[in-house]
Amino acid sequence: MKKWIVPVVVVILLGLLAMNTYNSLVGLDENVNESWGKVESSYQRRSDLIGNLVKTVKGAADFEKSTLESVINARAKATSINIDPSNITPEQLQQFNQAQSGLSSALSRLLVTVERYPDLKANQNFLELQSQLEGTENRINVARDRFNETVKPYNDEVRSFPNNLLAGLFGFSKRAYFESEPGSEKAPEVDFDFS
Repeated sequence: MKKWIVPVVVVILLGLLAMNTYNSLVGLDENVNESWGKVESSYQRRSDLIGNLVKTVKGAADFEKSTLESVINARAKATSINIDPSNITPEQLQQFNQAQSGLSSALSRLLVTVERYPDLKANQNFLELQSQLEGTENRINVARDRFNETVKPYNDEVRSFPNNLLAGLFGFSKRAYFESEPGSEKAPEVDFDFS
């Protein structure tokens, strides 16, 4: 009878270890999913504000149509990319980043172009939207940083031994981090020559 006690205790301990590891991974996975939701929410807020900004700018007489179209097209492209937070790959994040970068670039061109339109610069609605966009850009940076902060403990847990054995068995895998766009380490050249 005593010969069976040791194997039963070992099986129970292994089961408890597996259960504890699984529950820990589920909690960390949910933190990453929640954090990704906040990233998407920040980008959605920016997209909504840009839509309102475009409507405001469209009302300005003789505003450059090509500038508006580039913002509208970049916004459409950025909002068309959806990522499943439970299966984020570096390639998906890079594609998402490129689309968001394209939108940021088009928006920057729009805001520089607005400098040539004094009536638009004095428009209270435009000024309010511009201020909200600046705040939203800060929110996006904070949400992205927090996403990376939640990915790290998850990845640590998934990759450390013996958790990596159980993580693979339960279908948990390493998540991708947000990374800066290639070339972003170089300061952009700014040209204010409007001639």
